[in-house]
Amino acid sequence: MKFLSLSAALFSLCLISFAQPRDFTRHVNPFIGTGGHGHTFPGATMPFGMVQLSPDTRVDNWDGSSGYHYSDDTIYGFSHTHLSGTGIPDGCDILFMPTIGEPQFEAKEGDKSVNGYASKFSHANEKAEPGYYSVKLDDNNILAEMTATPRVGFHRYTFPKTDKANIILDLKWRDGLLDSELNIVNGNRIEGHRRSSSWARNQTVYFVVEFSRPFKINNYSRILGNTAVATSYGIRKAHIKGGVQFATNGDELVLMKVAISSVSIEGARKNLEAELPGWDFDKVRADAKAAWNKELGKIEVSGGTKDQTTNFYTALYHTMIQPNVFNDVDGRYIGHDGKVQSVGTQATSLRSGKDMQAGSLRSGEQYTVFSLWDTFRAAHPLYTIIDQKRTVDFINTFIRQYEQGGRLPVWELWGEETDTMIGYHSVSVIADAMAKGIKGFDYEKAYAAANAFS
Repeated sequence: MKFLSLSAALFSLCLISFAQPRDFTRHVNPFIGTGGHGHTFPGATMPFGMVQLSPDTRVDNWDGSSGYHYSDDTIYGFSHTHLSGTGIPDGCDILFMPTIGEPQFEAKEGDKSVNGYASKFSHANEKAEPGYYSVKLDDNNILAEMTATPRVGFHRYTFPKTDKANIILDLKWRDGLLDSELNIVNGNRIEGHRRSSSWARNQTVYFVVEFSRPFKINNYSRILGNTAVATSYGIRKAHIKGGVQFATNGDELVLMKVAISSVSIEGARKNLEAELPGWDFDKVRADAKAAWNKELGKIEVSGGTKDQTTNFYTALYHTMIQPNVFNDVDGRYIGHDGKVQSVGTQATSLRSGKDMQAGSLRSGEQYTVFSLWDTFRAAHPLYTIIDQKRTVDFINTFIRQYEQGGRLPVWELWGEETDTMIGYHSVSVIADAMAKGIKGFDYEKAYAAANAFS
């Protein structure tokens, strides 16, 4: 009888162990590549997500391409767009930074910092995993935590007791600013946009920010002599630095959601409402982890050393940061003709090999950030094996870019062609998918686009 009971218990334990999925995210170290000349970032993002919420420790230079370098010990803020592994800097849009005390927007005389709200930090107090990042800001003893949905960055700040807990917004940060706007909607929400010029010459990011508790406006700072129109609701057409303020008790949390869009403030609102209507930070973090486990689990390896396993899954993780989804939840995006386009349901011809069939399909997602001269050799062939649906979305994106702008992408960034490097490596991506018989895009349109530039 005791033997039967023991056998039943062991059988139950075996069932439990088989039922528990493997946690692939524990094999990922997002800090790999952030030093040397790796040009990666450690922050929170979803697989192929529009938002990359990460700390910025560098303003410019080649090794600051991602905004972060492991050798640095100062954080300037947390922004919502970042490049991974590129050789030219861009992004770092919509930067926020928590502080305490009287808001300081500019560096004090003799201060080596490029702004007045930066903070020292230590890697000992920094943590990163797929979909989550945290760090203690030493100057003000603030714990900053970040997670994300595809189109929304989610911040959680733990402030000490103070009457002046600030969250600074810097719309001038890093890239050459062409235009910006900040509007106060109510005591919990601000909205606006930033239009900048860098590698992408005319990049606009619209944003909607919602706070978990009411704030008071502490200050605005206008710089570079731009003429601003100040109203009771905000500031328009200025190089804006501003902030909101709270009174906090010890270890009090302030949460902030930041939705972005390439199309409009309304698009950012829809993204926020669809993806993050609530305030459960830990659930969003868990959902991000689950999304990463689903993607990373497409390849399962065993054997080897712990370091080899970490290197493998971290490399796989890096292949899934970019390209980035570019359309809002309603399907709208900025096309290569500068007009608002949509990836709604369309009548689409599908062809594989000699067979042609017609169907009415949603045309998937529009994507951006195609470093094709880097990725056509290995990353895109990998996608044809582990993610054929996304391969189809990429090629349909190429076709739409050709139809809107008259050419296939070379090095496409935020809806613009940068013309960086040579050749049309998108042709190789299309040809590889055709050779493998992948369905879901119009072969004749793809061939016509490829043939025009081969």
